[in-house]
Amino acid sequence: MKQSIWAVLLLASIAAQAQIAPKSGTITVAPDGSGTYRTVQEAVDAVPNQSPTTVTIRIKKGTYREKLVVPAGKTHLRLVGEDAAATVITFSDHTGDAAGHNTQTSHSVLVQAPDFAAENLTFENAAGYTAGQAVALHVEGDRATFRHCRMVGNQDVLLLATGGTRQYFKDCYIEGTTDFIFGASTAVFDHCTIKSKKNSFITAASTPAGQAFGFVFMKCTLTADTALAKKVNLGRPWRPNARVVYLNTAMGAHITPTAWDNWKNPENEKTAYFAEYKSTGPGANPKGRVAWSHQLTAAEAKQYTLKTIFAAGEPWLPGK
Repeated sequence: MKQSIWAVLLLASIAAQAQIAPKSGTITVAPDGSGTYRTVQEAVDAVPNQSPTTVTIRIKKGTYREKLVVPAGKTHLRLVGEDAAATVITFSDHTGDAAGHNTQTSHSVLVQAPDFAAENLTFENAAGYTAGQAVALHVEGDRATFRHCRMVGNQDVLLLATGGTRQYFKDCYIEGTTDFIFGASTAVFDHCTIKSKKNSFITAASTPAGQAFGFVFMKCTLTADTALAKKVNLGRPWRPNARVVYLNTAMGAHITPTAWDNWKNPENEKTAYFAEYKSTGPGANPKGRVAWSHQLTAAEAKQYTLKTIFAAGEPWLPGK
């Protein structure tokens, strides 16, 4: 009797998964009820764990006010918005709020699963300009890709939390005030627009000792809210071995001549690796940079390819 009950339950589970994940491998989310689900979290929860192939969730235009978590078991998940500016996942937790959130828990979206992908979406933390640390997107999983996405907020917008993991951002828009791209992972920003909204710092890398690459910006554009951000640094070391490199990046006049900061600790100057190659625009000032930063030679710059940067561990090459 027990065996037949378990058999029935197993068949019911298989049937439910077949309904959830049709042959096309797609699920639709729409706030008006016209899709498979109304919330993104419901759709994520419904997909099979440990999927060996990509499962796509298509998200229709709308504002999704939810604190989304993609657990580690939801492998090979792909979220595709209908329009980046009009498909918004948002929440407003922040450090020191009534619920006691901190930097690690303030996220609007948390991605723990490996092999995650997102396209045409906005990840927003709407806590406000004066709220303090308020993460929009927190990524812990390896081999994550983001294309035509927007990361919007103020302080600590994009947390790439885990050393040894890799993320690739292509044609994305990222805005914030202080340390708004931060963390320990290896991440490439390819043709992205980075907007500063305050006199502060763009990056705060915490690259672990021995990790060859931290944050690499390739052919990006650094812009600013010119009324509020007139003196912005490229980065400071959250941890002593921070590594940040800007390659062929257009820099607005808001970038300070010295560009880099030691976070009030001269010892960081011995261990952090901050470098540029052929920066352009009014913010490019190679002779004015702090003495402990680097201007790469052409030969040194050639090592910064996706194949080389993402070679650690199981080699990974995200499609461009």
